[in-house]
Amino acid sequence: MTSPLARIPSLKIKLGLVIAVAIGVTLATMLVTARLGYRPRWGALAALIASLLSVQLVARGMTSPLRAMARAADAIARGDHGQRVRTTSRDEVGQLAASFNTMAAELETLDRARRDFVADAAHELRTPITVLRASLENAVDGVQAPDLPALLAQVERLGRLADQLLDLSALEAGGATALARRTFPVAELSAAFVPADVQLRGDPDRLRQVVRNLVENAERHAPGAPVILRAAAAPAGGVRLEVEDRGPGIAPAEAQRIFDRFSRADASRSVAGAGLGLAIARSIVELHGGTIRAEPAVPHGCRMVVDLP
Repeated sequence: MTSPLARIPSLKIKLGLVIAVAIGVTLATMLVTARLGYRPRWGALAALIASLLSVQLVARGMTSPLRAMARAADAIARGDHGQRVRTTSRDEVGQLAASFNTMAAELETLDRARRDFVADAAHELRTPITVLRASLENAVDGVQAPDLPALLAQVERLGRLADQLLDLSALEAGGATALARRTFPVAELSAAFVPADVQLRGDPDRLRQVVRNLVENAERHAPGAPVILRAAAAPAGGVRLEVEDRGPGIAPAEAQRIFDRFSRADASRSVAGAGLGLAIARSIVELHGGTIRAEPAVPHGCRMVVDLP
């Protein structure tokens, strides 16, 4: 229900107007009943009723957003993150309702990301577990001797996935506090950087992990092709690192999505990896206050560009 005072941007002014209306109606009712010859007690009763009705009329809808927020909060606590509050008020209650809707939308996004993360992690874990189980069942039944190198490869894959999940969780939980920053030459990240005399400030271990993940990603998508590493002063200050390959490249529509967890540039291609390397790289770069993006290379391929302050 819309309040007649909805356009007033201050709750204090609204309450003041409600009180003023109540006083005015009370006085007017008392005067009318006195002129009509009613006894004072009947005039007081009439004034009370009239003031209550006037307050109800003027203040209607003022508290409805609060009641709606209470109902929505209960529903969110039960897991229904799609709840929103509708209000036309411009006062503090309306601002609170807008903040509540923003919070509810963020909770819904986080809950969807959590569900997707669990589903993706389960999918990635299922593949090596299925291979291990099938090989062990064949060995137990005497059907086939176990292929120990293949089993070891699947165990190592599970170990890498577990390490990546733990690493990503730690980074997203506020790993900036654990960064050991110092000034060092970019050659410490990789001897292949050209030129090697560029100075960089940050955590060399974490930034080395960024370079390693980018190089491994390039080698997976362009096996046998050269991977080019560059380092230079960035145009706006800081340092720019580039890792370029000569693979098939990345479609423009996928350029941002590839940095999401468990994302691959082309899900139809059989490319090794869980899709966590670029997500970890982005988290580390952002903890350093930098940015990372994918660009097309010339004549073909992909260039990963990291700008660090």
